[in-house]
Amino acid sequence: MKTAVSISLGSSQRDKEAELTLWGEVVRLRREGIEGNMARARARFEELDGRVDALGVGGVDLWVGTDEIRYPLVAAHKLIQNVRHTPVVDGGGLKHTLEKGVVAALTAALGEEYKTGKVLLTAALDRYGMAQSFFESGYEAICGDLGFGLGLPLPIRTLAGLKGMAKWLMPVVGRLPISVIYPTGAKQEQIVPKFGAWYAWATVIAGDCLYIKRHMPPNLEGKVIVTNTTTAADRALFWERGVKAIVTTTPVLEGRSFGTNMLEAALTAVAGLGRPLTHPELRQMIAELDLRPTVDTHKN
Repeated sequence: MKTAVSISLGSSQRDKEAELTLWGEVVRLRREGIEGNMARARARFEELDGRVDALGVGGVDLWVGTDEIRYPLVAAHKLIQNVRHTPVVDGGGLKHTLEKGVVAALTAALGEEYKTGKVLLTAALDRYGMAQSFFESGYEAICGDLGFGLGLPLPIRTLAGLKGMAKWLMPVVGRLPISVIYPTGAKQEQIVPKFGAWYAWATVIAGDCLYIKRHMPPNLEGKVIVTNTTTAADRALFWERGVKAIVTTTPVLEGRSFGTNMLEAALTAVAGLGRPLTHPELRQMIAELDLRPTVDTHKN
């Protein structure tokens, strides 16, 4: 049996263990929420180094960026600076490969009307592969990176605009404390409605589950949510608000989907190469394992 562990800066209330069989190999998945405690997270990565087959960084990215350039989040890299033996991933590989299939999954499950439309991407730099999928399919888009990340109500509507914003801001934003740009610990459970016009405009709301929840309004009637790392409680919140469907880009196991970092860690563990997988290697594994987004219309 292989073991993959995600150390997350998020709430321990979202912790989960499960087993996944890949290529006949059982992988034990475990998420450990550290409640935003950076020192504790760093210590835990060091404790598990060499003792598990792969590690995932949860609650924050090591890198964000486009298909042309990646920008490091310095505080996140400090968490793993002393890891020497176990490969560490943040899910970025799956975000640039697996998540490019979301529009195809939407169309196959919900009909041709979802081949195009209006999408709110809460943080497009965080999920550039997903953003590309929507733009390339002809969706109108609002990239809410400045709003959800920095609190600035300034929508970005093109990939060129997104790349320009990244070029000028990420060298600075990448050096900010994690707590400034992403909810950690107990803050992950708080919902403060904001950017209501963006939510109302969109037919599809896509991105990190915590970002979507963080500012969602009471009414999401008819909306489609495209996300991952959903718990049973997250899904209940979305259904209560009237969403039409929930699309998760990672498999649903025992009522929840794990984060891309967790699934990528599982794939890394099974591959057994002692290093993170390249994008071509991930694409090959995704194809061979027939991994694809899951669409739930709450009718089952």
